Amino acid sequence: MNPTTPTAPAESAAGERHTNRRILKRLASAALLVIAAAALSNGPQAATAGTAAAATAPASTAGGQGYLPGAKHVFVINLENKGYEKTWGPASDAPYLSQTLRSQGVLLNQYFGTAHNSQANYVAQISGQGPNPQMQADCQNYSPFLGSGTASPGQAVGDGCVFPATVPTVAGQLTDAGKTWKGYMEDMGTPCRHPALGAVDDTQKAKVGDQYAARHNPFVYFAGITSSPDCAKNDVDLTALKTDLGSAATTPNLSMITPNLCHDGHDSPCVDGQPGGLASADAWLKQWVPAITSSPAFKQDGVLVITFDESDGPQTDASACCGEGPGPNSPLPGITGLGGGRVGALVLSPFTKGGTWSTTPYNHYSLLASIEDTFGLPYLGYAGTPGLNRFGLDVFNAKV
Repeated sequence: MNPTTPTAPAESAAGERHTNRRILKRLASAALLVIAAAALSNGPQAATAGTAAAATAPASTAGGQGYLPGAKHVFVINLENKGYEKTWGPASDAPYLSQTLRSQGVLLNQYFGTAHNSQANYVAQISGQGPNPQMQADCQNYSPFLGSGTASPGQAVGDGCVFPATVPTVAGQLTDAGKTWKGYMEDMGTPCRHPALGAVDDTQKAKVGDQYAARHNPFVYFAGITSSPDCAKNDVDLTALKTDLGSAATTPNLSMITPNLCHDGHDSPCVDGQPGGLASADAWLKQWVPAITSSPAFKQDGVLVITFDESDGPQTDASACCGEGPGPNSPLPGITGLGGGRVGALVLSPFTKGGTWSTTPYNHYSLLASIEDTFGLPYLGYAGTPGLNRFGLDVFNAKV
């Protein structure tokens, strides 16, 4: 048709009807997009305390593919050896954690440890390395890792506790990226404190006035850290935390925080007469969490994750999530199962909505991957497992 030729009335009416239908379809599509966006902003994995949330498949953007809300300061507190129901159930001995803090954040009720015993879980969080027999035994000796190569995904093949400098960590990644990290270890005293290589670990049992446990300080199990001046500068006693929290500029991008053997809930009763268990852990959280959440860095763009290394033990819970296998170094990292049991995790942040929860399966490798997502870093070890869930809109579910 010639562009200048007038359109017949019938053709004009039909064209108008067709155009109107197109407009209506576009409006309907736009409405659906608005509804979907609103749902995602609240997190399809998240629900109010009185509403159940449905699980999302690993491929879901809302809970699985990872999401960057603008966080620049991540804090992780690890407590010890408690299964999900003991901590988060109605009979919990930690009411501050399970009720007060719970009402302020997102509870990840399908969060799992990755091994038994403790040491391998801490190592998993900063390196993505799976356990080996000596790590499963909590590294009674501070033994060098004797390896014979690597296996996918990025696993050092061998046995031992102190990995060679060739095994990377998120600490090294952050340093290389021009970002900062610190480990804050209660009762450590001397920065970067660890046994001599090959020696018996004399921190396995608490002493009055010294309840530090090297096995709960993952940074000292990597020669790439302990052989660097960064270790003495960045792996420090917990007392340094309050000073560092004074400004956003002095707060590290990543802070890994470990209470002592009493305040992390490990010992009960404690060597100094405190009750230990969840009661002492709860009292410690009541002191330290407000210091973090009232800090300029947290208020500006912070994320605090409170979790446990493992459940009560392999005899009671060696369950796993997220498809992790036994790895190249141990047929059964959980001794009687594949994982470290269901422990749960609580995420507090300006980017989260209080009193909500997520049923997406996560584990310590997911936490590492989520930290790496936050700072734009490649995934290390099992953090790069295909299909592994990373924190998404189910976690960062506040309207910001």
